[in-house]
Amino acid sequence: MTRYSPAELARGALGALIGIAVAGATAKVVPGGAEALPFLVAPMGAAAVLLFAVPASPLAQPWPVIGGNIISTMVGLAAHWLIDDVLAAAAVGVGSAIGVMMLLRCLHPPGGACALLAATATPVIDDQGLAFAALPVAVNTVALLLVAIAVNNLTGRRYPHRAAPAAPTTKADAELGIGAADIASAMARLSQRLDVDPADVVALVQDAEAHALDRRLGSVPVARIMSTDVASVQPFESIYRARKLIVDRQVKTLPVLDQGQHVVGVVSIIDLFTRDLVELEPVESIMVRDVTTIREDTPVGDLVPVMTQTGFKVVPVVDDTGRMVGIVTRGDLIAVLHRALLERSTA
Repeated sequence: MTRYSPAELARGALGALIGIAVAGATAKVVPGGAEALPFLVAPMGAAAVLLFAVPASPLAQPWPVIGGNIISTMVGLAAHWLIDDVLAAAAVGVGSAIGVMMLLRCLHPPGGACALLAATATPVIDDQGLAFAALPVAVNTVALLLVAIAVNNLTGRRYPHRAAPAAPTTKADAELGIGAADIASAMARLSQRLDVDPADVVALVQDAEAHALDRRLGSVPVARIMSTDVASVQPFESIYRARKLIVDRQVKTLPVLDQGQHVVGVVSIIDLFTRDLVELEPVESIMVRDVTTIREDTPVGDLVPVMTQTGFKVVPVVDDTGRMVGIVTRGDLIAVLHRALLERSTA
């Protein structure tokens, strides 16, 4: 079983306390129920477990909660009216309710308890008829659900649950990485269906991959893989000078540095050779000013999302004063990741 944090324990226990109290009190003051009718039905206890302890479960989302409880109650009542034998009515009512919930995509375990309660109805419930599905079942359910929405969101747990957005992917990630469709296909092939959203699995896998990468590369600073022999230009230098430097040094990108060696921009081979430019114009007239830099003591693992998710092929490396001390290219990153994979395969 999962170990719960203090915040999760408090949310589960106190949330259920408040939810059950509000659900019962609400049904107690709503007119229309028989005096001997329970103002709080037992299945609400099971619903509270899902809503406050595992609110991310597909079984705990609003439609399963509302549809599962109310529809199952009506199915159980129908079984009670159609079948004289109590045991047979209970079996048919619960079995039918589960089938209906699965068909309507509102499977909710407490719905089975609602069906059983209705199928074995006491005389008071029998007299209430279909209205029993409204009071107390629907009233209890809606009140409990509203409290769950408030408690979960006020304590930092988004409810209704939505899968965390997947990290942006490159073309290679899209072709080679794991996506929600892959997870859904794998789940469909399993002999036992997993009750989990494929998008949640993708988010979990991505987070685990990032953690593993950080664990393996977290002790390797960017300074160990950067290139220090860097060709650069200053903003006032000419486009002709930048073009010549790119050709002579066989590089694709030039950092643009001010007098203090701070990065103020970059120019690439595309900027310099795909447009009709005046060669005597200064580099600052065409340079890209929105430049992402990274500190030399940054772990290599933190560099991966910078280059893979933003599409940067070159990232300038700076010291603690902001002066450029090197650059990291995509080739440098690929080399270190390749070494990490080799180490992992031989470990």
